Amino acid sequence: MKVRAIAKSMRLIKPFGISRGTKTSAEVIQTSITRDGVTGFGEAVPYSRYGQTTAASIAQISSLPAEFNRQDLLGLLPAGAARNALDAALWDLESKEAGVPVWKLAGFQRPVPQAMGYTVSLRDIAEMTSDAKEHANVSLIKVKLGGSDDAKVVAEIRQAAPNARLIVDVNEGWDISLFEKMIPVLVATQVELVEQPLPSNQDDQLARLACPIPLCADESFQPGAELESLDQSYSFVNIKLDKSGGLTSALADLNAARARGLGVMVGCMVSSSLAIAPAFLLAQQADYSDLDGFLSLANDHENPMRVQDGFLNSPEELWGYPASS
Repeated sequence: MKVRAIAKSMRLIKPFGISRGTKTSAEVIQTSITRDGVTGFGEAVPYSRYGQTTAASIAQISSLPAEFNRQDLLGLLPAGAARNALDAALWDLESKEAGVPVWKLAGFQRPVPQAMGYTVSLRDIAEMTSDAKEHANVSLIKVKLGGSDDAKVVAEIRQAAPNARLIVDVNEGWDISLFEKMIPVLVATQVELVEQPLPSNQDDQLARLACPIPLCADESFQPGAELESLDQSYSFVNIKLDKSGGLTSALADLNAARARGLGVMVGCMVSSSLAIAPAFLLAQQADYSDLDGFLSLANDHENPMRVQDGFLNSPEELWGYPASS
Protein backbone atom coordinates (compact mmCIF):
# COMPACT_ATOMS: atom_id res chain seq x y z
CA MET A 1 0.00 0.00 0.00
CA LYS A 2 1.44 3.37 -1.05
CA VAL A 3 0.33 6.49 0.82
CA ARG A 4 0.96 9.99 -0.46
CA ALA A 5 0.08 13.27 1.30
CA ILE A 6 0.72 16.82 0.12
CA ALA A 7 -0.12 20.29 1.38
CA LYS A 8 -1.93 22.51 -1.06
CA SER A 9 -2.88 26.19 -0.91
CA MET A 10 -6.03 26.97 -2.88
CA ARG A 11 -6.81 30.61 -3.72
CA LEU A 12 -10.26 31.97 -2.87
CA ILE A 13 -12.41 34.05 -5.17
CA LYS A 14 -12.87 36.60 -2.40
CA PRO A 15 -11.87 36.85 1.27
CA PHE A 16 -13.83 34.65 3.67
CA GLY A 17 -14.32 36.18 7.10
CA ILE A 18 -15.48 34.90 10.47
CA SER A 19 -15.19 36.42 13.94
CA ARG A 20 -11.65 35.01 14.42
CA GLY A 21 -10.24 36.44 11.19
CA THR A 22 -10.27 36.40 7.40
CA LYS A 23 -8.67 33.97 4.96
CA THR A 24 -7.78 34.41 1.30
CA SER A 25 -6.78 30.79 0.65
CA ALA A 26 -7.78 27.32 1.75
CA GLU A 27 -4.88 25.37 3.23
CA VAL A 28 -5.62 21.69 2.71
CA ILE A 29 -3.94 18.32 2.68
CA GLN A 30 -4.68 15.95 -0.17
CA THR A 31 -3.99 12.23 0.11
CA SER A 32 -3.90 9.23 -2.15
CA ILE A 33 -3.67 5.55 -1.25
CA THR A 34 -2.71 3.05 -3.94
CA ARG A 35 -3.03 -0.71 -3.66
CA ASP A 36 -2.51 -3.15 -6.53
CA GLY A 37 -2.76 -0.37 -9.08
CA VAL A 38 -5.99 1.13 -7.70
CA THR A 39 -5.95 4.58 -6.07
CA GLY A 40 -8.33 6.31 -3.68
CA PHE A 41 -8.27 10.02 -2.92
CA GLY A 42 -9.10 12.25 0.03
CA GLU A 43 -8.81 15.81 1.24
CA ALA A 44 -9.07 17.55 4.60
CA VAL A 45 -8.51 20.95 6.20
CA PRO A 46 -6.33 21.17 9.32
CA TYR A 47 -8.34 23.08 11.92
CA SER A 48 -6.23 25.99 13.21
CA ARG A 49 -8.78 26.58 16.00
CA TYR A 50 -7.42 23.38 17.57
CA GLY A 51 -3.75 23.93 16.71
CA GLN A 52 -3.69 21.75 13.59
CA THR A 53 -1.43 22.62 10.62
CA THR A 54 -0.77 21.08 7.23
CA ALA A 55 2.82 20.26 8.22
CA ALA A 56 1.80 18.54 11.45
CA SER A 57 -0.96 16.61 9.67
CA ILE A 58 1.44 15.31 7.03
CA ALA A 59 3.89 14.35 9.77
CA GLN A 60 1.13 12.32 11.43
CA ILE A 61 0.47 10.52 8.17
CA SER A 62 4.18 9.84 7.64
CA SER A 63 4.39 8.14 11.04
CA LEU A 64 1.89 5.41 10.16
CA PRO A 65 2.78 1.76 9.54
CA ALA A 66 2.98 0.43 6.00
CA GLU A 67 -0.48 -1.17 6.14
CA PHE A 68 -3.68 -0.01 7.86
CA ASN A 69 -7.42 0.13 7.31
CA ARG A 70 -10.19 2.51 8.37
CA GLN A 71 -10.73 0.78 11.71
CA ASP A 72 -6.99 0.80 12.39
CA LEU A 73 -6.96 4.58 11.88
CA LEU A 74 -9.29 5.10 14.82
CA GLY A 75 -6.51 3.92 17.10
CA LEU A 76 -3.51 5.14 15.11
CA LEU A 77 -4.46 8.82 14.76
CA PRO A 78 -6.47 11.28 16.84
CA ALA A 79 -9.64 12.81 15.46
CA GLY A 80 -8.69 15.57 13.05
CA ALA A 81 -7.73 16.42 9.49
CA ALA A 82 -5.01 13.80 8.97
CA ARG A 83 -7.34 10.96 9.88
CA ASN A 84 -10.15 12.47 7.81
CA ALA A 85 -8.02 12.69 4.65
CA LEU A 86 -6.89 9.07 4.96
CA ASP A 87 -10.33 7.79 5.88
CA ALA A 88 -11.76 9.43 2.75
CA ALA A 89 -9.01 7.95 0.57
CA LEU A 90 -9.66 4.49 2.01
CA TRP A 91 -13.42 4.72 1.40
CA ASP A 92 -12.70 5.77 -2.20
CA LEU A 93 -10.17 2.95 -2.60
CA GLU A 94 -12.56 0.35 -1.19
CA SER A 95 -15.29 1.55 -3.53
CA LYS A 96 -13.06 1.14 -6.57
CA GLU A 97 -11.73 -2.23 -5.44
CA ALA A 98 -15.19 -3.63 -4.72
CA GLY A 99 -16.90 -2.03 -7.72
CA VAL A 100 -19.54 -0.64 -5.36
CA PRO A 101 -20.25 3.03 -4.55
CA VAL A 102 -19.40 4.24 -1.06
CA TRP A 103 -23.03 4.87 -0.22
CA LYS A 104 -23.69 1.14 -0.56
CA LEU A 105 -20.57 0.21 1.41
CA ALA A 106 -21.75 2.52 4.21
CA GLY A 107 -25.26 1.05 4.24
CA PHE A 108 -26.93 4.23 2.95
CA GLN A 109 -29.80 4.63 0.54
CA ARG A 110 -28.88 6.11 -2.84
CA PRO A 111 -27.96 9.78 -2.20
CA VAL A 112 -30.46 12.42 -3.22
CA PRO A 113 -29.75 16.07 -4.04
CA GLN A 114 -29.58 18.35 -1.01
CA ALA A 115 -31.12 21.81 -0.86
CA MET A 116 -28.23 24.22 -1.31
CA GLY A 117 -27.40 26.63 1.49
CA TYR A 118 -25.15 29.64 1.12
CA THR A 119 -22.82 31.30 3.64
CA VAL A 120 -22.48 35.07 3.82
CA SER A 121 -19.05 35.59 5.36
CA LEU A 122 -18.17 38.39 7.77
CA ARG A 123 -17.24 41.60 5.97
CA ASP A 124 -18.59 45.14 6.00
CA ILE A 125 -22.36 45.52 6.07
CA ALA A 126 -22.73 46.68 2.47
CA GLU A 127 -20.78 43.71 1.12
CA MET A 128 -22.69 41.22 3.27
CA THR A 129 -26.06 42.66 2.29
CA SER A 130 -25.13 42.65 -1.39
CA ASP A 131 -23.96 39.04 -1.12
CA ALA A 132 -27.22 38.00 0.54
CA LYS A 133 -29.29 39.82 -2.09
CA GLU A 134 -27.38 38.07 -4.87
CA HIS A 135 -28.20 34.69 -3.30
CA ALA A 136 -31.69 35.53 -2.05
CA ASN A 137 -33.23 32.65 -3.99
CA VAL A 138 -31.37 29.88 -2.14
CA SER A 139 -33.41 28.03 0.45
CA LEU A 140 -31.07 28.68 3.39
CA ILE A 141 -28.60 31.46 4.15
CA LYS A 142 -26.04 31.20 6.94
CA VAL A 143 -24.79 34.59 8.14
CA LYS A 144 -21.42 34.86 9.81
CA LEU A 145 -21.62 37.31 12.73
CA GLY A 146 -19.26 38.65 15.37
CA GLY A 147 -18.63 42.05 13.79
CA SER A 148 -19.20 45.60 14.96
CA ASP A 149 -22.96 45.87 14.25
CA ASP A 150 -24.51 42.43 14.05
CA ALA A 151 -28.04 43.68 14.69
CA LYS A 152 -27.93 45.88 11.60
CA VAL A 153 -26.38 43.10 9.51
CA VAL A 154 -29.14 40.63 10.32
CA ALA A 155 -31.91 43.19 9.77
CA GLU A 156 -30.55 44.28 6.39
CA ILE A 157 -29.93 40.72 5.22
CA ARG A 158 -33.50 39.80 6.13
CA GLN A 159 -34.69 42.68 3.94
CA ALA A 160 -32.35 41.62 1.13
CA ALA A 161 -33.49 37.99 1.28
CA PRO A 162 -37.06 38.09 2.61
CA ASN A 163 -37.96 34.52 1.67
CA ALA A 164 -34.76 32.67 2.64
CA ARG A 165 -34.49 30.69 5.83
CA LEU A 166 -31.81 32.29 8.02
CA ILE A 167 -29.33 30.86 10.48
CA VAL A 168 -26.48 32.78 12.09
CA ASP A 169 -23.02 31.54 13.04
CA VAL A 170 -21.05 33.63 15.53
CA ASN A 171 -17.94 31.42 15.78
CA GLU A 172 -17.57 32.20 19.52
CA GLY A 173 -17.71 35.95 18.81
CA TRP A 174 -20.21 37.17 21.44
CA ASP A 175 -20.35 37.34 25.21
CA ILE A 176 -23.51 36.52 27.13
CA SER A 177 -24.55 40.16 27.48
CA LEU A 178 -24.42 40.79 23.73
CA PHE A 179 -26.23 37.56 23.02
CA GLU A 180 -29.07 38.58 25.34
CA LYS A 181 -29.35 41.92 23.50
CA MET A 182 -29.37 40.14 20.12
CA ILE A 183 -32.18 37.71 20.93
CA PRO A 184 -35.05 40.13 20.11
CA VAL A 185 -33.36 41.01 16.81
CA LEU A 186 -32.91 37.35 15.91
CA VAL A 187 -36.54 36.59 16.74
CA ALA A 188 -37.81 39.59 14.76
CA THR A 189 -35.80 38.57 11.69
CA GLN A 190 -36.99 34.97 11.94
CA VAL A 191 -33.58 33.41 12.49
CA GLU A 192 -34.20 29.71 13.07
CA LEU A 193 -30.84 28.53 14.45
CA VAL A 194 -27.94 30.21 16.29
CA GLU A 195 -24.58 28.50 15.91
CA GLN A 196 -21.82 28.79 18.55
CA PRO A 197 -22.66 32.22 20.01
CA LEU A 198 -20.18 32.11 22.91
CA PRO A 199 -16.65 30.81 23.41
CA SER A 200 -16.75 27.09 24.10
CA ASN A 201 -15.52 27.55 27.68
CA GLN A 202 -18.66 29.58 28.45
CA ASP A 203 -21.21 26.94 27.45
CA ASP A 204 -22.53 26.75 31.00
CA GLN A 205 -23.94 30.28 30.59
CA LEU A 206 -26.10 29.12 27.70
CA ALA A 207 -27.88 26.57 29.85
CA ARG A 208 -29.23 29.43 31.99
CA LEU A 209 -30.28 31.62 29.03
CA ALA A 210 -33.90 31.86 27.94
CA CYS A 211 -33.50 31.83 24.17
CA PRO A 212 -36.50 30.70 22.07
CA ILE A 213 -34.22 29.90 19.11
CA PRO A 214 -32.39 26.54 19.08
CA LEU A 215 -28.62 26.67 19.61
CA CYS A 216 -26.09 24.63 17.65
CA ALA A 217 -22.64 23.62 18.95
CA ASP A 218 -19.71 23.83 16.55
CA GLU A 219 -16.42 24.80 18.18
CA SER A 220 -17.74 23.32 21.43
CA PHE A 221 -17.87 19.91 19.75
CA GLN A 222 -14.11 19.57 19.60
CA PRO A 223 -12.14 16.79 17.88
CA GLY A 224 -12.47 13.62 19.92
CA ALA A 225 -15.02 15.17 22.31
CA GLU A 226 -18.03 13.35 23.70
CA LEU A 227 -21.55 14.66 23.16
CA GLU A 228 -22.61 14.29 26.78
CA SER A 229 -21.20 17.71 27.66
CA LEU A 230 -23.30 19.53 25.06
CA ASP A 231 -26.95 18.65 25.49
CA GLN A 232 -27.45 20.89 28.54
CA SER A 233 -26.62 23.96 26.44
CA TYR A 234 -27.39 22.98 22.85
CA SER A 235 -30.12 21.19 20.94
CA PHE A 236 -28.10 20.81 17.71
CA VAL A 237 -24.53 19.87 16.89
CA ASN A 238 -22.48 20.69 13.79
CA ILE A 239 -20.63 17.54 12.71
CA LYS A 240 -17.67 18.16 10.42
CA LEU A 241 -15.51 15.40 9.03
CA ASP A 242 -12.37 17.39 9.83
CA LYS A 243 -13.32 17.37 13.53
CA SER A 244 -14.69 13.83 13.71
CA GLY A 245 -11.68 12.48 11.84
CA GLY A 246 -13.42 11.09 8.78
CA LEU A 247 -16.70 9.69 7.54
CA THR A 248 -16.23 6.48 9.54
CA SER A 249 -16.19 8.26 12.90
CA ALA A 250 -18.61 11.00 11.80
CA LEU A 251 -21.24 8.32 11.23
CA ALA A 252 -20.75 7.22 14.83
CA ASP A 253 -21.01 10.85 15.98
CA LEU A 254 -24.26 11.31 14.07
CA ASN A 255 -25.76 8.19 15.60
CA ALA A 256 -24.65 9.30 19.06
CA ALA A 257 -26.23 12.72 18.52
CA ARG A 258 -29.51 11.16 17.50
CA ALA A 259 -29.44 8.86 20.52
CA ARG A 260 -29.16 11.92 22.76
CA GLY A 261 -31.98 13.73 21.00
CA LEU A 262 -29.75 16.31 19.33
CA GLY A 263 -30.47 17.73 15.90
CA VAL A 264 -27.63 17.54 13.40
CA MET A 265 -26.01 19.96 11.00
CA VAL A 266 -23.34 18.59 8.67
CA GLY A 267 -20.85 21.35 7.93
CA CYS A 268 -17.55 21.84 6.18
CA MET A 269 -14.49 24.00 6.01
CA VAL A 270 -13.51 26.11 3.01
CA SER A 271 -12.13 23.36 0.79
CA SER A 272 -12.40 21.74 -2.60
CA SER A 273 -15.18 19.46 -3.80
CA LEU A 274 -13.01 16.45 -2.92
CA ALA A 275 -13.44 17.25 0.79
CA ILE A 276 -17.15 18.02 0.40
CA ALA A 277 -18.13 14.77 -1.33
CA PRO A 278 -17.86 12.49 1.75
CA ALA A 279 -19.73 15.06 3.85
CA PHE A 280 -22.48 15.08 1.22
CA LEU A 281 -23.15 11.43 2.07
CA LEU A 282 -23.37 12.19 5.79
CA ALA A 283 -25.68 15.13 5.06
CA GLN A 284 -28.26 12.68 3.73
CA GLN A 285 -29.11 11.99 7.38
CA ALA A 286 -28.89 15.55 8.73
CA ASP A 287 -31.41 18.26 9.57
CA TYR A 288 -29.19 20.97 8.07
CA SER A 289 -26.37 20.76 5.54
CA ASP A 290 -23.83 23.55 5.16
CA LEU A 291 -21.62 22.33 2.33
CA ASP A 292 -20.85 25.36 0.18
CA GLY A 293 -17.13 25.62 1.04
CA PHE A 294 -16.10 24.67 -2.49
CA LEU A 295 -17.90 27.70 -3.94
CA SER A 296 -15.24 29.99 -2.48
CA LEU A 297 -12.41 28.49 -4.54
CA ALA A 298 -10.99 30.17 -7.61
CA ASN A 299 -10.09 26.74 -9.05
CA ASP A 300 -11.83 23.52 -8.05
CA HIS A 301 -11.43 20.00 -9.45
CA GLU A 302 -12.23 19.11 -13.04
CA ASN A 303 -15.37 17.32 -11.83
CA PRO A 304 -16.61 19.48 -8.96
CA MET A 305 -19.71 19.25 -6.81
CA ARG A 306 -22.74 20.23 -8.86
CA VAL A 307 -25.37 22.85 -8.02
CA GLN A 308 -28.49 22.66 -10.16
CA ASP A 309 -31.83 24.38 -9.57
CA GLY A 310 -30.83 25.18 -6.00
CA PHE A 311 -29.80 21.62 -5.12
CA LEU A 312 -26.35 20.15 -4.46
CA ASN A 313 -25.23 16.83 -5.89
CA SER A 314 -21.97 14.92 -6.01
CA PRO A 315 -20.46 13.85 -9.34
CA GLU A 316 -19.70 10.16 -9.67
CA GLU A 317 -16.37 10.97 -11.36
CA LEU A 318 -14.98 12.76 -8.29
CA TRP A 319 -15.09 10.46 -5.26
CA GLY A 320 -16.79 7.39 -3.89
CA TYR A 321 -17.76 5.56 -7.05
CA PRO A 322 -16.04 2.78 -9.01
CA ALA A 323 -14.80 3.81 -12.43
CA SER A 324 -17.39 1.68 -14.21
CA SER A 325 -20.44 3.17 -12.47
